[in-house]
Amino acid sequence: MAEAEAIIIKRVKKGGHDAHHGGAWKVAYADFVTAMMAFFLLLWLLNATTEAQKQGIADYFSPTSVSMSSGGAGGMLGGQTISSPGAMTSRTAVPSISIELKPTAGATDGDADVEGGANDKDKSAEQATENNAEALKKLEEQQKEIENAQFEAIEQQIRQAIQKTPELKDLEQSLLIDRTPDGLRIQVVDREGKPMFKSGSAEMLSHTKKLLAQISTAIKSVPNKVRITGHTDSVPFRGGKKGYGNWELSGDRAQASRRVLVDSGLDLERVESVAGRASRDPLLPDDPESARNRRIGILLLRMPPPKMPDAPRQAKPAQTPAAAGQEAGGKQTPATAPAAKPGRLDKDWTGPRVR
Repeated sequence: MAEAEAIIIKRVKKGGHDAHHGGAWKVAYADFVTAMMAFFLLLWLLNATTEAQKQGIADYFSPTSVSMSSGGAGGMLGGQTISSPGAMTSRTAVPSISIELKPTAGATDGDADVEGGANDKDKSAEQATENNAEALKKLEEQQKEIENAQFEAIEQQIRQAIQKTPELKDLEQSLLIDRTPDGLRIQVVDREGKPMFKSGSAEMLSHTKKLLAQISTAIKSVPNKVRITGHTDSVPFRGGKKGYGNWELSGDRAQASRRVLVDSGLDLERVESVAGRASRDPLLPDDPESARNRRIGILLLRMPPPKMPDAPRQAKPAQTPAAAGQEAGGKQTPATAPAAKPGRLDKDWTGPRVR
């Protein structure tokens, strides 16, 4: 018997069945999302537009119905045109229409929280701010005019007092009055042969005291703050005290002037500062050793500008006992809870409430 032929079985493994099937599903998913976006956009347009606007959108997608005016020259060139009659402005222009979206049903011009509503509250706040700024500017101008009139009256009063007092007539040239951006500046300066203090001392002479008393009488009727400064020349001070120089001397003279002004009727609370400047601020910079650099400066400061009034705070509506209990404990108070006496008012970290 012939030998049976050997049967060979060849098995081929096909790999890759379990591998990734590719990215075709991503394209399908993207098309689906795009279609859904277009669908919801269509729903929004249907809800946010009026009938006239919907008709305009429909006409846009069928431009032949927008305009049926004749074009061309008639005859062979006759036809219809979808553009406005007249000269063509652009060969590549696309017919378009303007659509004004109005608020949805139920929304008004003042509804800021409703879709399509305008925020009139912000406009009102901006208008109120502008009105307050204009009113504030007018108040500043009025205040400046009033202060200038007061400064003029004070200057006239001081000069008239000097003219009426025989002992002070010679001091008219020692008095300098001018206006600065900070206020009314009154300076009592030394002259050759007519000093205000004893040489090298803070002891004030009698005619200086009388002049400062007249100045105090003139400025005590206004509420403006007062700044007092003492000045010396650049000549080095040669005194008996060790370490005592022009800085100390100018400061002591300013303090002596403050005492005379207060004793003559000036309110001490109106004195803002008293300082010695030594020779740092000369009246005559070209001649720092001149006697006129030794002086007392009295600056009547301008009043601070008016401020814009703060907006009144709106009171919060009163809470019901149930709402207050829910806010304090995080849970609503049962309606069947026994009510306490209504006349008792209790306070805790949540604020006053009736329990």
